[in-house]
Amino acid sequence: MKKHFLLLLLLVSGFSFAQSLNDYKTVIVPLKFDFLKSENQYRMSTLSKYNLNKVGFDVYYSNQVVPDGINRCAVLNYDIVKEGAFLATKLYVTFKDCYGKIVYQSEIGMSREKDFQVAYNDALNKAFTSIYELEYQYNGGQNAAVEQKVEKVKEVVPAVVVASQAVVNPVVDPNEMLFAQPLAGGNYQLIDSKPSVIMKIFKTSDANSFLAQKGSQQGVLVKKDNQWFFEFYQNDQLVSEKINVKF
Repeated sequence: MKKHFLLLLLLVSGFSFAQSLNDYKTVIVPLKFDFLKSENQYRMSTLSKYNLNKVGFDVYYSNQVVPDGINRCAVLNYDIVKEGAFLATKLYVTFKDCYGKIVYQSEIGMSREKDFQVAYNDALNKAFTSIYELEYQYNGGQNAAVEQKVEKVKEVVPAVVVASQAVVNPVVDPNEMLFAQPLAGGNYQLIDSKPSVIMKIFKTSDANSFLAQKGSQQGVLVKKDNQWFFEFYQNDQLVSEKINVKF
């Protein structure tokens, strides 16, 4: 039975590892990048959205609401990273999934222009050259393909083993303190004292609001009256759970 369980895990996780940009249609672009001082400085967010739209993605800024029909883990988080360089500007682009794993990283774009506006724009456009060369084509998403893969494995794996793959939603004691452990891009994972990962939260343009995922539950972590609440819909009803968080 353990061998069957391992087979299922390897097949599904292996497929997930092989994911590419073609598995995604929607991209979130931040209004401010870590290496810049202000929102949309040097028009980096605007230029990013322009290039991503041209590639073929549906693009939303981080302060926009993604339509309800789009699963949070069907969305890519976009970022621009600056590399240190002498007398040059070097940038590259990353696309991360909802777990913070890099799905794709572009080649480095370099500019020797002295004017910052020109240099940043030039370096970003050059970084996008490697993305255009991928000839992106949305394949309909990876969810359907994963389901087909699991169904095939079910034919040779006992039902009790497949059932054990169900996602268990962590139960949070409202009196227990969770600790925010930083991830890349200003995101966090909330861990308990064991430590176990209870929830992952993803930054928005509002410091008092995060997109949140707890097991299979997706919602938002919002701050109200100096207290955090995890809010999500269950059976068409809004559920609000008090969460103690220490950042």
